[in-house]
Amino acid sequence: MTRIIVDTLTGVMTVEANGMLCSIRCSIGKGSAVSAAEKREGDGATPLGLWPIRRVLFRPDRASAPEGLTLPWAWIEADDGWSDDAADPAYNTAVKHPHPFSAERLVRDDGLYDVIVVLGYNDDPPVPARGSAIFLHCWNEGKPTEGCVAVAKAELLAILPDLAAGDAVEII
Repeated sequence: MTRIIVDTLTGVMTVEANGMLCSIRCSIGKGSAVSAAEKREGDGATPLGLWPIRRVLFRPDRASAPEGLTLPWAWIEADDGWSDDAADPAYNTAVKHPHPFSAERLVRDDGLYDVIVVLGYNDDPPVPARGSAIFLHCWNEGKPTEGCVAVAKAELLAILPDLAAGDAVEII
């Protein structure tokens, strides 16, 4: 089992896997970190808590599954999105564009979503307006996110083979 702890005060993600420990610089939401009970859609905050890793998504022209990856994964397609509209019956789930409600596009020019680790925040079942699309993804040189946790792409790809079903990210 791999243990991942994101320290929101220091901006360091600690990964303990196979008896090895590494520290990775990370960024969190521009709205800081809040308890899951306080998290709201659009607040830019990262929810504190223990969030299971669901799957990994890769943009096929910019990244691929590293050798040894055992987590479920899929390619991001041009029409893929993630619903962020609290009125949408598909709130906080993957959707296809065009979509009748507001939904973030997963294909981005900035590289942030070249690799996405989908975290199980507010998804079982989703509660409208409590926050959506909380991912571990590639960063923009340490700039704050909209509520996700972000790390350098090379470091994210390097830790993926150590992750397995049942692992989680703990945000403290």
